[in-house]
Amino acid sequence: MQTLLLIRQGGPFPYPRKDGSTFGNFEKRLPLQAHGYYREYTVPTPGSRDRGARRIIAGDGRGGDVANSSEFYYTDDHYRSFRRIRE
Repeated sequence: MQTLLLIRQGGPFPYPRKDGSTFGNFEKRLPLQAHGYYREYTVPTPGSRDRGARRIIAGDGRGGDVANSSEFYYTDDHYRSFRRIRE
């Protein structure tokens, strides 16, 4: 929930160089969209000394602003599987 709130607020994010970067969907586990449609954000992993495996992937929102997106996916296994987040 904290990461979703940060996305809605536009940050600040724990990993500013990585959070908000393009997610390529190379695994093709999310609905196919044009390159640049998805952005990824770190969900902190307790006890991890790096970014860990948890992410939220956000689809483009209105006007390309993910803060307005209604499409979010969660992965806790570094892109092997995703669950749609329903707010």
